[in-house]
Amino acid sequence: MTAVQFAAAYCLATTSIQILSSLIAMPRCAKRTRPLAAAADAPPVSLVRPLCGVDPFAEETLASSFGLDYPSYEVIFCLASADDPVAPMVRRLIEAHPETPARLLIGDDRPSGNPKLNNVVKGWKAAAHEWIVIADSNVLMPGDYIQRMMARWRPNSGIVCAPPIGSAPKSFPAEIECAFLNSYQARWQYTGEALGFGFAQGKSMLWRRSILEAGGGIEALGAEIAEDAAATKLVHRAGLSAHLVDAPFEQPLGSRKWGEVWARQVRWARLRRATFPLQFAPELVTTSLFTFIAALFGAAQFGLDPFAALALVALAWYGSEGALAQVAGWRLSLWSVPAWMARDLALPALWAQAWASNNFVWRGNEMSVAEDDAGAAAGR
Repeated sequence: MTAVQFAAAYCLATTSIQILSSLIAMPRCAKRTRPLAAAADAPPVSLVRPLCGVDPFAEETLASSFGLDYPSYEVIFCLASADDPVAPMVRRLIEAHPETPARLLIGDDRPSGNPKLNNVVKGWKAAAHEWIVIADSNVLMPGDYIQRMMARWRPNSGIVCAPPIGSAPKSFPAEIECAFLNSYQARWQYTGEALGFGFAQGKSMLWRRSILEAGGGIEALGAEIAEDAAATKLVHRAGLSAHLVDAPFEQPLGSRKWGEVWARQVRWARLRRATFPLQFAPELVTTSLFTFIAALFGAAQFGLDPFAALALVALAWYGSEGALAQVAGWRLSLWSVPAWMARDLALPALWAQAWASNNFVWRGNEMSVAEDDAGAAAGR
């Protein structure tokens, strides 16, 4: 095979995969036209929300915990410190919604090296019900949030999750974060699930208490530096699957700085590399950058002008992303294509950074994805 033939084959293969992955994700991510009603015999659910600091749109996302259109549920907010600035807001919201059983738990238990998991433990242990949803504080919950999570549960489910969908960006870096979260990461998660490679996502997680307790309890999620990676491995060991909710939920972003977006993506990339290295390695070829270069060099194989070939491939590549975003009702603006391009330019450097170091900072906590460091932290 000549270099021109290889370039043409690479371009054709990666572009086809890009289009196919968008087509696979479309029916699962399609925007809902009406709320899903809860079943008359819907079981009671405990909703556990770990908190740390005041996120953008915190008032809206935390308030969405109340008044959900579900027959019976409780809300348990968890904080490590009573001095956290979000505490007064939570107390005010609880007082304003007496119709919803809710409470704020404060305590700094440290059974693992994962600060978020440590914060969740007390809420899990205090939960009154068999079905428990653990949801990050920046998830915006629609009225049918719980029943949509429950509706995805299958006989072989060990966990049901929802990837975050970026919305309400107020800066170009926030547009880039939407480009990462939505038509890239969510698209590949749904494609992976369709191909039998479903994995948990820590943003929203629905558990049956008995499944997690059989796997060692909530503390067992400290076996990995990322609780969603530990959850994936736990349910797989039990012979069960991780499933994704249909039409995932919004995470309003507000304004972002590029450094914040980059640090967050590096952290997630290092976590993926550390916990699932074989699945992470191929991420390098998911960027359009190499495909566009291949289109220029391989155009002669199809008798095309190089720049005409590049234009056709770019239209197919980003057109499929745009179609997915349109069907799903995700963020689309004049900034979307530049944001997708910026993301794809950053992907090779992001992939290299994931292999270059084990360290990262999460909400002021210095952490490491190294197995020995994670184990030592978990043992403290």
